[in-house]
Amino acid sequence: MIKLKEHITNNSIENEYSKSISLEHRKKFAQFFTPFPIASLMANWVLGNEYLKTVLEPAFGLGVFSRAILNHKEDIEIKGFEVDKTIFEHGKQYFYDTENINLILQDYMYNDWHNKYDGIICNPPYFKFHDYDNKNIIKEIETNLKCKLNGFTNLYTLFLLKSIHQLSPNGRCAYIIPSEFLNSDYGKLVKTYLLKSRTLKHVIVIDFEENIFDDALTTASIILCANDNLTDKVQFSNIQSIQDLSKIDQLINDYPNISKTAQTYNYTELNPEIKWKAYYQKQNSIKFKNLIPFSTYAKVVRGIATGSNDFFTFSVSKSKEYSIDEQFLLPCICKSLEAKKSFFTTSDFEELKENDKTIFLLNAQNSTDEGVIKYLRKGEAEGIDKKFLTASRTPWYALENRPPAPIWVSVFNRTGLRFIRNEANVSNLTTYHCIYPKQTTLFSEIKMDLLFAYLLTKTAKQIFEDNSREYGNGLQKFEPNDLNKGMMLDLGQLNETAKHQILTLYQQYRNKVIENKNGEDLINEIDKIFVNIFTEEEERT
Repeated sequence: MIKLKEHITNNSIENEYSKSISLEHRKKFAQFFTPFPIASLMANWVLGNEYLKTVLEPAFGLGVFSRAILNHKEDIEIKGFEVDKTIFEHGKQYFYDTENINLILQDYMYNDWHNKYDGIICNPPYFKFHDYDNKNIIKEIETNLKCKLNGFTNLYTLFLLKSIHQLSPNGRCAYIIPSEFLNSDYGKLVKTYLLKSRTLKHVIVIDFEENIFDDALTTASIILCANDNLTDKVQFSNIQSIQDLSKIDQLINDYPNISKTAQTYNYTELNPEIKWKAYYQKQNSIKFKNLIPFSTYAKVVRGIATGSNDFFTFSVSKSKEYSIDEQFLLPCICKSLEAKKSFFTTSDFEELKENDKTIFLLNAQNSTDEGVIKYLRKGEAEGIDKKFLTASRTPWYALENRPPAPIWVSVFNRTGLRFIRNEANVSNLTTYHCIYPKQTTLFSEIKMDLLFAYLLTKTAKQIFEDNSREYGNGLQKFEPNDLNKGMMLDLGQLNETAKHQILTLYQQYRNKVIENKNGEDLINEIDKIFVNIFTEEEERT
């Protein structure tokens, strides 16, 4: 047997486990291990409860938090829940001689509702709503907590809500979870519960260059809660490195004296309806005047979701293989890399077609063609008609109604949003969102060139960043409503001279791009015009 003391202050236990257990198994149970320095910091928060006698680890794993706590206080009664038998047996092996640890092979979400704890500490499993029994678990939460939740709520936040409910008077809770919920639609109801419970004390957003969780594409946050009513303030902090953890240790040691900073708010100042990045990240939009919602001028919707891209997408060679005539195929961009420039032209599409790229969608509705019918039967034999999306359609092979969008925008990015003018007038899959400008006096007059010229600027992209969602390694994601609700400069404030200058530069830029030349200097000139008009004089100096 391996004794606990040999491994208590490092991640060697987790490293050994990762080497012996397949990545497939670890991903199945969302086993992404917490670095020990972070586990130690979280343990310090829990240990700050002077009445601490009982501790709960709802997703025990290999007990990294229990090890951190026992390193400072050995007489704590610890209970741990775990659903994976494999890691449960490993955990029992390491804690076999620790009498005050009770490990239970059960799902925390369905058990132990009536017990209260002085400390709860956890790195819960990270699953999307469709990867677990979300309907029943949400029902369990809503029944016990008497609250309403969004059906898309991620499992990790359900763990957090249950744990807050189980805090004893003066009890403290420390969770390390993705920061996604702080800025998502489903997170609104979660944040509402956190504020209503008045337990939230610190939100620490971790923005390391590398992911905290190995193999997990997400940005982490540490949520510190206390059921003590000692303060009505919540402090947000940002850390960029392991060295920054010492700053958080100081905040923990100073509690409940929360220093007043630009990132400290009373409960009444926090709005659960907005993205909370506004409370911990400088907003780019504040230096501009005359801002309006992007939805004033355009509507953003996601691209076409097929339910089975392999089945529904075609290249020229595949259409010949299955005898599908081109009249039953819809021209479509299926991969983001197929559109590399700011303008996607008919010539670009024809080049992809000649290179046998996948640039068509099966458009088979009402077709009596023999080749189409035979291919559809093949799909039914393979169960394509029973997939999540296709099963809800009539007929199952019907395409979503998405007319070609004149402008596309990237869903994920690391270097800023990519906007593409769809001059070829072809459709797109979900690799891009669709932008449909609304008919306004402004756009009926000059069509959409002015809007697209604005979207190409650094200013437009920076303002949109205020409404983005962050994942690991600097990856940003925008859902359609992130853009619809995002802000933009009110182009209606431009005078005719400015419009003419912008559109002249824009046409020059387009010509350069079509000729495969770099025209960024022209976009910079357009950006300067917007900055000069829409920022206050003191911001420009």
